[in-house]
Amino acid sequence: MNCEFARTTVHGYLDGELDVVRSADFEAHAEGCVECQAEMKAISTLRRQLQQSDLSEQASPDLLERIRKQIAQETNEKPSKIRDFRRALLVPGLSVLAAAAACLVVVLFIVQSHNQSGRITAELIDAHVRSLQPGHLTDVLSADQHTVKPWFDGKLDFVPPVADFSQQGFPLVGARLDIIDGHEVAALVYSRRKHIINVFVWPYREKEISLVNSGSRHGYNWLQWQSEEMEFCLVSDASAQDLRELENLIGQ
Repeated sequence: MNCEFARTTVHGYLDGELDVVRSADFEAHAEGCVECQAEMKAISTLRRQLQQSDLSEQASPDLLERIRKQIAQETNEKPSKIRDFRRALLVPGLSVLAAAAACLVVVLFIVQSHNQSGRITAELIDAHVRSLQPGHLTDVLSADQHTVKPWFDGKLDFVPPVADFSQQGFPLVGARLDIIDGHEVAALVYSRRKHIINVFVWPYREKEISLVNSGSRHGYNWLQWQSEEMEFCLVSDASAQDLRELENLIGQ
């Protein structure tokens, strides 16, 4: 799969988790995208098979009668054999059911992970687009890292790394607070040849679903990574190469 929609959006679309605008965008895109059509068909087929599957098998009446007779006969001989016989009947059946249940849990976890990853990525891109509206880009407007970093004091329960990379072609513009996946995050704003780059930063959460590492959607590129105890995601209409350069600078 090369289409980023197929990897990040199709699950949310099939689950009805997208808003009206994103659903319409996806439907328009999917009409001419072979990858998305194939992904939707594969997911729909898997879900239908899971819904129609029968994880248990009913024994025939003849088999049940033979088992009852065998148990009655064994009861008059050795009670211990009854326990062994029942265990022999129950354990394989339980094993099959347990294995099937485990497979179902794994499949559902994968589907849920894809859905959550796609939803969070969509939130990050939406936050970037929203920031480009007049008056929404920064809460603190400054190219001085010594002004921007202290501004976060008391506003977040973590301290985001702030640096100015003007000498390397990525001047600091300012910062703001944003909400992603129900959590407050820091949004550092940089510029690159008249392009705005939002750097979203939040603490690493152990049970958090990992995002797709990088991608592109509607002309916006994103790049996500983890460094020590922080998660970073860059979003911009600047080139993917520019995002890689900024990633390297932040990681130094």
